[in-house]
Amino acid sequence: MNKSKEVKSLIKRKRSRIDRNNSRVITRAHIPGDLSRVSKIIDRVINLSEGKAEDLLKNVTDNFYSRHKNIEQQLFAHFDKVKEYLPENTVISDTKKELIGAYFTMEYSIESAALFNPSIVMHPDQDGVKSGEIRFIMSLRATGEGHISSIVFRSGIIQKDGTSIFDKASEFVGTPKVLNDPTYDNHLFRLKLEDMSSWDETSSRIIEKLSDNFTYGELKAGINELYLDIDFAHNDQTIKTINWLANSNYQIKFDEDSKISERVVFPVSDNESRGIEDARFVKFFDENGESMYYATYTAYNGENILPHLLETKDFLNFNIITLNGKAVQNKGMALFPRKIKGKYAMLSRLDGENNYIMFSKHLHFWNEAKIIQEPTMPWEFVQIGNCGSPIETSKGWLVLTHGVGAMRQYSISAVLLDLEDPSKVIARLEEPLISPTEKEREGYVPNVVYSCGSLIHNNRLIIPYAMSDITSGIITVKVKDLINCMKPC
Repeated sequence: MNKSKEVKSLIKRKRSRIDRNNSRVITRAHIPGDLSRVSKIIDRVINLSEGKAEDLLKNVTDNFYSRHKNIEQQLFAHFDKVKEYLPENTVISDTKKELIGAYFTMEYSIESAALFNPSIVMHPDQDGVKSGEIRFIMSLRATGEGHISSIVFRSGIIQKDGTSIFDKASEFVGTPKVLNDPTYDNHLFRLKLEDMSSWDETSSRIIEKLSDNFTYGELKAGINELYLDIDFAHNDQTIKTINWLANSNYQIKFDEDSKISERVVFPVSDNESRGIEDARFVKFFDENGESMYYATYTAYNGENILPHLLETKDFLNFNIITLNGKAVQNKGMALFPRKIKGKYAMLSRLDGENNYIMFSKHLHFWNEAKIIQEPTMPWEFVQIGNCGSPIETSKGWLVLTHGVGAMRQYSISAVLLDLEDPSKVIARLEEPLISPTEKEREGYVPNVVYSCGSLIHNNRLIIPYAMSDITSGIITVKVKDLINCMKPC
C-alpha cells in the first residue's frame, strides 16, 4: 500500500452534517441611502389613520413575529434610528412608532449562501457530561445575501469513541447588544495610533488630556473640544482614524436566556461591513492556569482586510479588539493555546503564500514574523496556510495545514512543530490527510475542504471541516497513527 493510501485510510468520516438553513433570519435596519426618502416614508405612515396603522401593524405581526424573538423591541430600536426625521413637535402613538420601525427593517438570511469553515473548542460548561465525553462549541462562517459573512455557533457532545452528537439548532437567531468599550487604555490607544502612523499634534492634543482609562464619551468630548479651538489647524484624517479605532474596539452581549445556536456575531463596525471571515477559536491558558477563549478573524470592508481578536469566557459576552503591527496584515492567523518562553505565539500567512510564525510580548501587537514552511508538494504549489491553532502533544505542536494545488483544489495535511521552539518543523505528512471526495467537491466554492480549528479527545483528533463551502462535517483520526505517518524533517 502506497503512502498516500496509508495516510488517508487513517481518517474516519462521520455521518453528522451541518447544513445551511435559509429560514434562520435576523432583522437588520433597512434605511435608504438617499436620506431624503426617510422623511417621505415617515410622513406616509404619520398620515395614516390610527385604525389603518393598527391593521398594517397586525399584518406585520401575523407574518413576522413568529419568526423572531423580541421583534417588537427590534422594531422600536429601528424607529429610534430614524426618529430625528419626524416633523418637529410631532407626537405619534406607539403603534405608528412600531410600524415606522417595520418600514425601516429587513430580514436577512445569515446562511442562505453558505455555511462553512468550522472551528471547535471545549464548551466552558461541562456540568452533567458523562465520563469519557465532552461538550463542545463549534463556530462556523455563515454567508448570506451580498456575500456578507458572520459567525454562528453550534453545540453538542463528543462521545468516548469520537462520535459527535449535535444539539438541535434553534429555529431562531439573533444579534447581541453592542457597546463601545466602557473604558479605553490610554497607553494602548496611543500605541495603536502610532502603529497606524496617526500620532501627530492632533492626536496628542486629544489623547494626552484624557485619563489613563477613558470612556468613549470622554473621547468624543475631547474631539469636540479640539474642533472648538479655531486657532488650531486639526488633521481631519487623524480624527477620522481615532473614531475608526474607537469604533473598531467594542463589546457585544447576548441575552443570557439565548441558546448558543441562536447567537450571531454579525458585522458591526465599518471595517467589518462586508463580513467577518474565518474565526479560529482557541482555549488559551495563562501562566496562572486561568483560561480565556480567543478567536482571530479577518474583518473585510469590501476593499481592505483588518485582523481582529475576539475574546470571551462564556460565549455570552465578547470583546472585539483590533490587532496591530506590520506582521498582521493578511489572513489566517492562529494563536497558540499558551505562551512559549514568556511570549505569545501565533501562526499566520503574512504574504498569502507561506506559513509564518510570530512571537510577541503583547497580545495586540505583532511586528515580526518568520517563514517556517513554504509550498513544496504539488498539492500545495499555489499556497499553504494553517487550519487552526496548534494543538499540544507530547511529540510536538500538531498543526493542520491547508494547501492549494492545480484547479484550485484545497487539501488538508499536517505538520509537527518543536515544543520548545515551534519555529522548527520537525515532521510533516508528505500527502494530504483530507482531499475532497466526489460528493464533497460540489458546492458554493467547488473542490475545497477547509478547517479553522480542531481538538483532541481520548487520543483522537476531532477535525470539523467544510466541504466546498456548502456544508460541514467531522473527521476523526488517532493522534498516534497520524504522527507515525509523518516524515521527520
